Amino acid sequence: MTQQHILSGDLLVFAGDPFHAPPEETALIETDGAVLIENGQIGASGARSALLAAYPQARHHAHPGKLICPGFIDAHVHYPQTAMIASWGKRLIDWLNTYTFPEEMRFDDPTYAAEISARYLDLSAAHGTTTMASYCTVHSASVDAFFGEALKRGQRVVAGKTCMDRNAPEGLRDTAQSGYDDSKALLERWHGTARLSYAITPRFSPTSTPEQLEAMGALWAEHPDCLMQTHLSEQVDEIAWVRELFPSARDYLDTYEQFGLLGARGLYGHAIHLEPHEIDRIAEHGAALVHCPTSNTFIGSGLFDMTGLKARGLSVGLATDTGGGSSFSMLRTMAAAYEIGQLKGTALHAGQLLWLATQGSARSLHLHDKIGALEVGMEADIAVLDLASTPAIAQRYGNAQNQWDRVFPTIMMGDDRAIAEVWIGGVKQVG
Repeated sequence: MTQQHILSGDLLVFAGDPFHAPPEETALIETDGAVLIENGQIGASGARSALLAAYPQARHHAHPGKLICPGFIDAHVHYPQTAMIASWGKRLIDWLNTYTFPEEMRFDDPTYAAEISARYLDLSAAHGTTTMASYCTVHSASVDAFFGEALKRGQRVVAGKTCMDRNAPEGLRDTAQSGYDDSKALLERWHGTARLSYAITPRFSPTSTPEQLEAMGALWAEHPDCLMQTHLSEQVDEIAWVRELFPSARDYLDTYEQFGLLGARGLYGHAIHLEPHEIDRIAEHGAALVHCPTSNTFIGSGLFDMTGLKARGLSVGLATDTGGGSSFSMLRTMAAAYEIGQLKGTALHAGQLLWLATQGSARSLHLHDKIGALEVGMEADIAVLDLASTPAIAQRYGNAQNQWDRVFPTIMMGDDRAIAEVWIGGVKQVG
């Protein structure tokens, strides 16, 4: 018989999108609650006393005063940049040429790709992240290594081979045809295997010719159940470069749309400097944007308009953007999103921040029927937060006036020390 587990503590639950209704009504903390884990899923949820009485044979993991959350979902990462995170002092294009591309060249070695895959998944799990959407490198070995490591761990991940056929070093360029062929072979090998999903991945318009973008659009049309991930409007000098490379395009987004790379299952990272027409087209297609706040400040890109874009009804996920982002922690990422919100004139509620890191990211990845909520039938990816993990946080926790006042200091000051337990697919990985 499969071992049953009960996790008890305070439960984070969502009754809706806290950007579309008052957070106090849509993001809730149920005190003295519990969830039952069985067969890799959440089998029951409710009051602690009721679940303990109903499942006396289950192993009980008691977390009084701690917050039991859905595992964090990181909607945009570059796992191959793990070893070069926090590299100093460059703007986007120089940063790619100086740090990123030399490191990504190393991923033609399957042994190195496997080493960094394991290191990245260890680091992210230690910070409470249970699912991510990752760019790999141009090398098929980098995709095989990442999916292979995730498969061993029973982890739900999204990933794809990064396609580039210009404006990159020779060892990182493919062609329109080889990018299509390699991506298709990897897609057919991995997509839908266990908890793995493939994302068609042109890096961004400046590193793909029109021929390659057209090939990626054709592949997506052939496999519309896949996600497509890329970058959009991260920096103003990048946008100017795109105008030079695509002089007939209406705007940056049009460099994707004209080749069939705009759709409901599209993920567009950064999206800071959008034109009104681009926002209209993204909304019409139901595509998702991904906010990468630590990256946007670290590389000096700009301030994402969370309030304005959510008011338009756009789907928005949250991401570390490792290694342009400066932390593997989604707690630190939530804190940065709060800080950017303040600079844009809106103080995001703690419930909104946690929603972005769980349900919001799950929706952007079209995985909200599987992960991102503590509901019966969902996959048992869970993070347990210690809300008094350091002396500084503990003293603030002790002076809190209400539930959210107790949670907010951990969002703003927490790190991996705040992660008491992590469960992936119903198996405890951390704690």
